[in-house]
Amino acid sequence: MKYLVVLGAAILMTGCASVVNDSTHPVKIETKTEDGKLINGADCKLTNDYGSFSTKSGDTVQVRRSSKDLDIVCKAPEQMDASGRAISRANGGMFGNILLGGGIGAIIDHNKGTAYTYPTWIQLIFGKSLVFDRTAEKEGQPTVAAEQGSAQ
Repeated sequence: MKYLVVLGAAILMTGCASVVNDSTHPVKIETKTEDGKLINGADCKLTNDYGSFSTKSGDTVQVRRSSKDLDIVCKAPEQMDASGRAISRANGGMFGNILLGGGIGAIIDHNKGTAYTYPTWIQLIFGKSLVFDRTAEKEGQPTVAAEQGSAQ
């Protein structure tokens, strides 16, 4: 019984999201022209408060989870830059902390970023600056974007 209490306390102190989620998560980046043609191989840079991550459009990259939004810029020859912002949203691990009363775990997961997730499939459009929010995400489809500066 004593070991169960110690194990339970250890899990609560590490934070639910830290136990359930990795510190990174995959984000698929695609780039399109304004008329909808997919362009693979554009150089893309994704940046948050934990650093920068490079990939080519058409690929999936592992990004460090964070409570801060993820800024994305893709460049291709003869195209204007495609840019976007992926909104960071609390995931199920954070809510698990709150429901289970793990205030310490919630603080740890917030500080480590493991309590947050970005949209998993993003399609940028050359010449536009878009915002992606995973609350608009539908499984098996790219996240619907809004133009930056438009009402959400």
